[in-house]
Order: sequence, then C-alpha cells, then structure tokens
Amino acid sequence: MPESFLARSWLFAPGDSEKKMAKAAASPADIVLIDLEDAVAPEAKVAARAMVHDFLKANPQARARLWVRINPFDGPHTLHDLAAIMPAHPGGIMLPKVYGRADVERLDHCLAALEVAHGIAQGSTPVIVLVTETAEAMFHTGDYKGAPRVVALSWGAEDLADSIGASSNRHEDGSYRFTYELARSLTVLGAATAGVAAIETISADFKDLEALRRRAEGVRRDGFSGMLAIHPAQVEVINAAFTPTAGEVAEAREIVALFAANPGVGAIGFKGAMLDRPYLSRAQRLLTLAGAQ
Repeated sequence: MPESFLARSWLFAPGDSEKKMAKAAASPADIVLIDLEDAVAPEAKVAARAMVHDFLKANPQARARLWVRINPFDGPHTLHDLAAIMPAHPGGIMLPKVYGRADVERLDHCLAALEVAHGIAQGSTPVIVLVTETAEAMFHTGDYKGAPRVVALSWGAEDLADSIGASSNRHEDGSYRFTYELARSLTVLGAATAGVAAIETISADFKDLEALRRRAEGVRRDGFSGMLAIHPAQVEVINAAFTPTAGEVAEAREIVALFAANPGVGAIGFKGAMLDRPYLSRAQRLLTLAGAQ
C-alpha cells in the first residue's frame, strides 16, 4: 500500500492545559494531537480554543507536527473550533465521530475557505479521520479513496460502544469483542483502499508498556503504520515498534536487489523459500518506511 504520509506516534494532549501541550510537544512523538474534543469540558471549550491558538502561534518551528482534534460535526462546536485555530495554521486536523465521507468533504470546504482567509496555501492542511466511532460510519470505511486532504484513518472503540448501546467492548481477559476487532480490520482495509496510513487506536493502560509493545508490534504486522498515544511514556515504545529493525532493513534490501538482478522473474528462491512479487512489494514498502525515519 503506498503511503505518502508516515508518522508512527500520535500523542494526544488536552487543549485546556498549556503545561501538557508543552510536555507533548517536547516529546519524541511524530505528531502531537492537541485535543479540543473529549479532553475539554463543554464549558471550557471557548478558553481552550484561545489557548490552542496561542500555543500554535508560539511554536512555529514545531507547527507541522502540532495537529488539532476538533469537535465532530454532529455538535455545535466544530465551526467555532476551526475559526479559532486556523489563523494559527495547525499542522493538520483530526476529525472524530464521522458518519461517512460526506463529513470529510464538508470539512474540506470549511478548511478551503479558512485557508484562503488566512493566507494559508489552499489544500495544505492534512486530515486524519476516526472512521469507526459511530455505527453508521462502520458501513463506510471503504469510501475514502480520493477523499480530499485525508492522509490517515484511525479507529476508536469507546465511542463505538456508546453508539451501539454496548455496556462493554472487551472480553474478561481484556481483549476486544468481535465488533471492535471488526472495526480495527475495517480501518486497515479502508486505509489500504484509500492508499493512506492506518493508525491503531490508543492503549488506555499507559503504565503497561510491555503490553503496549506487544500490541504495537502485532498491529504493525497487520498493516498499521502508527498508533495513537495518551501519555508521553508510550511514545518511545510506539516509535520503536513501528521502526524497522536493522535486520529487517538488511533483508528487505537483499530481496529488492535479488529481484533487480533477475528482471521479469515472477518468483525467486531466497533462503530456502520461494518469494513472489508481493514479497518485493513488502520489502520496498519497508525500505520506504525506514527511509522516512
């Protein structure tokens, strides 16, 4: 799957805390997601918007990695969020609780107008979409091919549980129930269809870094290229899990070189196994990922 945008760790920071925003920005997170949605109470949103605007303006050198999660279109806050933060030119936008592609297209129209109004290059504000937080959205995860501005798709389990009236989204052993594993699968399939990055959802237990490592390494094998984080302690674990190892890079180079030395061959022997063209594609993708970090 071609990916034009590569970022391993996406760290949330509440938009009503200058201290936590600064701590997140000082972390090694590839993207800092300043949150105006769930992390900010309704009565604090006006003040938080101003705080986020000022933080973006005060950190122009980091602005490309300072993104903002706005409130969803099914509430009263979205346009107020955009009007407040776009003059400060955030690096990107996270759109939560979509119902389908129409929400992304609506966001594109809003951003286009605000970019022109504030001297920002039109179309230059990228978007990551949370595509499983409403029941309706689950039926549209494959609809984002060619969607304007979208560079990544991610998923969420808590809001989805609320949307369908579930009392729990996990089994007794902590693993996700079927509907939420389906959401994860539909996200990676939707991202592959759209040719954008698939980003794994959060791990709420920020103290269990070993469990985080196992999960991050597992979803990377499944096709995800990054993961959301809720605490700075998670960032280095996520970065390491989604960074190809020296051994992986060396083997990928061998595979690419082997196919290059045998043009026109559909399958070729390598270390006792027969490799066909999908192995070449995976090796090339891994080298692209390694070269971007």
